[in-house]
Formats: sequence, C-alpha cells, structure tokens
Amino acid sequence: MNGYDPLFLDRHVRDTMAFYHPRAIDPHGGFFHYLRDDGSVYDAEHRHLVSSARYVVTYARFALHSGQSEYLHWARHGLAYLEKAHFQTRHQGYAWTLRDGKPEDTTHHCYGLAFVLLAYAEAYRAGIAEAYAGIGRVHRMLQQHFWEPQWQRFADEADERWRLKDYRGQNANMHGCEALIAAYEATSETRYLDQALAIARSIIGINRKHPHGWIWEHYDQHWNPDLDYNRQDPKHLFRPWGYQVGHQTEWAKLLVLLSRYRDDAWLIPTAERLFSSACEAGWDKQHGGLVYGCDLDGEVCDDDKYFWVQAESFAAAAVLWEVTGKGCYQRWYQRLWEYSWQHMMDHRHGAWYRILSADNRRYDDAKSPAGKVDYHTMGACQEVMGVLARREGG
Repeated sequence: MNGYDPLFLDRHVRDTMAFYHPRAIDPHGGFFHYLRDDGSVYDAEHRHLVSSARYVVTYARFALHSGQSEYLHWARHGLAYLEKAHFQTRHQGYAWTLRDGKPEDTTHHCYGLAFVLLAYAEAYRAGIAEAYAGIGRVHRMLQQHFWEPQWQRFADEADERWRLKDYRGQNANMHGCEALIAAYEATSETRYLDQALAIARSIIGINRKHPHGWIWEHYDQHWNPDLDYNRQDPKHLFRPWGYQVGHQTEWAKLLVLLSRYRDDAWLIPTAERLFSSACEAGWDKQHGGLVYGCDLDGEVCDDDKYFWVQAESFAAAAVLWEVTGKGCYQRWYQRLWEYSWQHMMDHRHGAWYRILSADNRRYDDAKSPAGKVDYHTMGACQEVMGVLARREGG
C-alpha cells in the first residue's frame, strides 16, 4: 500500500470503478442507486438526482482517466436519463427523486442542479462535445432561479413552481463553486471562474467571526446563521447540524483550486487555517479518522466516520502540500490515507464503505445508497495523482 505511487492510486481508482461497472447500469435508463457491500441491488426503482448526476461525473472522469471510450458511452447514457427522466418539462426543472421512472419529489434544489452542471462540465471535458450546450443551459437555470446577486450566493430550495423557500445553506454554494470551477476548466470561459471566486469570498466572509473561520451550514433568507436548524436531526443526509469537519477541508481544497487560476493573497492562508483547525479538532485520537461534526464550541457532536470526509480531506492535504511544501500536510495526507486504506475501503468487493461508527464498525451492508457513487473517493485519488505528476515533472 503506497499512497505516493501513481500506479497504485490508478489501480485503486480502477478497482473502485469496477465495483460499479457494469452492475450499476440500468439498461432501461440511468443507473441503479442502491447497492449493498457485495454489489447487489436492493432497490431498483428509486432514483435521486444527486446520484444520477454523480454517475455521469464518475463515468466521464474515468473515460478521461483510462482513455477508454466505452465509458463515454455510459456517461451519455447517464446524461440522457437526466434529461428524459429527471427533467420535467412542465416547470422546466429536474425532479429531486423518482420512483418507477415517475416524479416522486419535484422540489427544486440548488444542490442537485449544481451536480447537473458538474455532470455536463465533466462530460464536455472528457470529450462529449454536445455537453457544451448543457453547461450553458444549466448555468442559466441556476442564474435565473437561485442566484441572489445582493448576496453573491445561491439560494437553496424552491417549490415545483420555482418559488424560493426561506432556507439558505452553504452546502449548495460549496458544490456550486465546485461545479463552476469545473465549468471553467472545461470551457475556459472566465464568467464561471469569476462566479466561483465570488461565492468563495462571500461564504468565507460571512463566517470570519469564527476563531478559525469555520463555515456554518444553515442560514435564514437574509443569511443570518440558523444555529438550531436540524439540531434534533444531526445525522440528516444533506443538512446535518453542526460544523461539518469535512466541509471545512473540502472548502480548503476548493480554495487551493481557485488559487491555480487567480492570484488572490487570501486563498491559501484561509485554506490552511480551515484545514489545520478542522483536522486538529476532528481527528479521533483513539480510533483514527476524522469525525463528522463538531458543535458550537468545537467539541465533537457526531463521531461517526464518513467516507467522503476522509477522501476530501486527504485530497485537500495533498493540494496544500503541493502549494506550500509544508511537511505537516504531507503527514496529514499519509495519516488520512492509511486510515482510509485500513478501515474505509472494502478490499474484498471494492469501493468504500459509506459510514462507520466511532470505533470503525459498519452499521449495515448498504455500501452505496442514494447519494453515494464514490465520486468523492475516485476524484480524490485522481486529484492526488495530479499532484504527484506535477511534483515529478518539477
């Protein structure tokens, strides 16, 4: 096991993809979203917009990673499902969930639409020329329905008729920032990069009073922090209560990505502060791994270990190591990689376990329920491979 060997990381990415391909493909459209540890499908009829979009991302990225055109075919297969099944012509938006191919929840979520944008961006970057039009079209939807220029942020949620709800959240903006960076990288159109940077600056700015600049999750319509939102539901899939350790490190990674294209002096110091403070507060000194959440005082409030937190954090450590040269980030990368290899990765069947208890036990055998397609884990390894390649090239 060598987390510094590009060939080893390449093999891990391929092994992870092999867990999903081809068993996740639904020949009738899209992909299956509910897989057990052994890869068996336990719900063939339910679909979630986030998984539907993320599958396109993983297939497009793997096509570019492997050079195998077969995966472009399946990325197109996923895009077709987004448009033929999720997209609802009546209100010109994507259904949040489907059951038996029919809309189950038609709420519009910026979070979901951000992943549709990411799907089109990655598809175009991988060589699907027709995806270019989708980038512009989905971005216009985000601008029309969710962008609030007075805040330089996206609103979060709207009903079927696109009437905004009061809730505002950082998570949709974080993934909006991610998708906009990808759109810029795919098209070289600076409007996407400009907006990504504006969101980052805005989200960081409204949290500057925290001693470490930690980013709170939930806000009201005027972007005042809502400190009680989901306090009684701290394990909510997309909107958990508390400071999310993994979101601090994920923002750190995004700030480093932005610094590749814009020489803004605040980006790297902010990324360093977010990453280091979150890892110090969130590392489980007894059992290893980063916990899920911390409370208002910075104490652990959810000690579960989530796959994406470890993956995004070792990717953040790697890119910080690259831009600063500091050994502390190399050590964090090594620590997070070793923990992930020992506990989070399924060395028998492939892919990563979704969630472990504090002492690193699995709760059940649902490896990939809706939302998880290992886009975080494969993407993290691919990011690290890029770091290693650039270091090798001098």
